[in-house]
Amino acid sequence: MKAVVIKQFGGPEGLELVDLPDPTPGPGQVLIAPAAIGVGGVDVVIRSGALAAYGFREGHIPGGEVAGTVTAVGDGVDRTWIGQRVWAFTGTGGGYVEQAVAPIAEVLPLPPGLSGEDAVTLGSSGVVAHFGLAHAHFAKGETVLVRGAAGSIGIMTVQLAARGGASAVAVTTSSAERGRRLRDLGATHVLDRAGRDGPGYDVIIDVVAGEGLPSFFDRLNPNGRLVVVGAVGGQPPADFGTRLMAAFQKSMSFATFSAATVADPARRAVRAEQFAAAVRGELRPVVHEVLPLERAVLAHQKMDAGEVFGRIVLTP
Repeated sequence: MKAVVIKQFGGPEGLELVDLPDPTPGPGQVLIAPAAIGVGGVDVVIRSGALAAYGFREGHIPGGEVAGTVTAVGDGVDRTWIGQRVWAFTGTGGGYVEQAVAPIAEVLPLPPGLSGEDAVTLGSSGVVAHFGLAHAHFAKGETVLVRGAAGSIGIMTVQLAARGGASAVAVTTSSAERGRRLRDLGATHVLDRAGRDGPGYDVIIDVVAGEGLPSFFDRLNPNGRLVVVGAVGGQPPADFGTRLMAAFQKSMSFATFSAATVADPARRAVRAEQFAAAVRGELRPVVHEVLPLERAVLAHQKMDAGEVFGRIVLTP
């Protein structure tokens, strides 16, 4: 099969399309012929080499989610799955392929009317947005700021906060055009990337992290909560803890959130409800562009350049 691997950490040119042996599903796994492959921010971070200390090596296949048709099953998996259209989480990689393997616990049937492109745009991002807001103890009537709102996680957070009754949903973004599109999705205030000129917020959901993270402590109301759900901007500065302690009297809370800490049944239930809501038109997955698998380098170039609004999808 064709697959995209990280031949060399660094820029997008380190990605390469190669031939690999066809995989077979092991016990508790299914084999999927993807029709759509999501390109996530974490793929870019892994490709850069920033997570090499966490066990990622050159030769890694990026991609954490696919949508397609089950073509084979491993031992212990009901054969009725064969032929079904599904969404699947492949883990921290293994998605940029013509044939993907996934554990059956991470596979969900697609409802009629939901495209594969929309499924991989919503599948992981919607769950992170939902549980990220829950982790922040967001409540109706509170104000929310979404930092890095133009990506798929940010877009879903904006929509869910608005649906959840936020009194205001502010976003940071890089252009007036993106701000307009985010307003169409539920944002009430558009700020620059530094979040300047806004009031205080009860909840901040941060997809970026990086050097600018500590400045957003200043954007929190007393008893406010900042939750980092992504780190596309890299690690925060070494003194960010000092900056947090400097605001001790505001009783602020800082946390990180990973969907890996949520039990499988809860993730599945939320994902199924969000897929159904998308079919009903109540949630809007935003697909930036669909590209063939062999153009994964271009997809990552667009991600690095900050050109993407929503999610890029690859198709084998």
